[in-house]
Amino acid sequence: MDSTSIITQVNKDDESAEVSPYTQNKLPSSVTKKPRNRNIFSSFFCCFGAQSAAAAGGPYRTAVTHTNHNHNHNENSLSISTEEKEPKPCKYLLPAVRHQDMHKKCIVIDLDETLVHSSFKPVHNADFIVPVEIDGTIHQVYVLKRPHVDEFLRRVGELFECVLFTASLAKYADPVADLLDKYGSFRARLFRESCVFHRGNYVKDLSKLGRDLKKVLIVDNSPASYSFHPENAIPVASWFDDFSDMELLELIPFLESINEADDVCAYLRNANMNTLKGRCNSLELNTTS
Repeated sequence: MDSTSIITQVNKDDESAEVSPYTQNKLPSSVTKKPRNRNIFSSFFCCFGAQSAAAAGGPYRTAVTHTNHNHNHNENSLSISTEEKEPKPCKYLLPAVRHQDMHKKCIVIDLDETLVHSSFKPVHNADFIVPVEIDGTIHQVYVLKRPHVDEFLRRVGELFECVLFTASLAKYADPVADLLDKYGSFRARLFRESCVFHRGNYVKDLSKLGRDLKKVLIVDNSPASYSFHPENAIPVASWFDDFSDMELLELIPFLESINEADDVCAYLRNANMNTLKGRCNSLELNTTS
């Protein structure tokens, strides 16, 4: 396997929904570049298995990738086998809801350019350096954490049934999630094999989760990822290396408010309309002044 095919990312230059430079498949340029300092709510304009690990207290995974399960990140526990076990066929991607999450909504969160940015090129200030074994060769992946990601994950883990869903491969994304999720917020982790490959895109089909879609949210930087369910999406700007970024921090109070809604799709529609109305009022004021 080519080492450049394990991570699904957008392109920094134009933030197009492109699997580049780490995948071989290209996605269409469907994501326009967003300004770094815009507020989170402006994003709304872009859209109108195996046995559950719950018994063991860990997140449910669709692929088993660790060769060492001690999770000692200072040793070689992040060495990844190139062989990934196929998940057992099941009706839904997620196991039954845990008792403690029974009355919570489900939030699906993307990894790359939403929570972190990763590169095979050396980064001097990397938060994590994850060794990934591919065809007998160890490759170092340098990972930067998006600002405020720790606080974000802590809070969403309290409010929601939190699911990591990435189009990247488990052999890279699973050890990154081990290091990133220090509060144990992710109840489950879904990887590329759980996506639907549709018209050149890796799409995250929320109807396959086994959850009421009126109570499911997806936070993702790529509209292609949620193209089957745009009404459930909270878009975020792609993040690469802007350490003044406030996107995740600004998102927390909005998630706290939507957590009280009976129907998240209706709530997001209203949020879109209110944001649009405010934008129009602002334009009228600027025109008349």
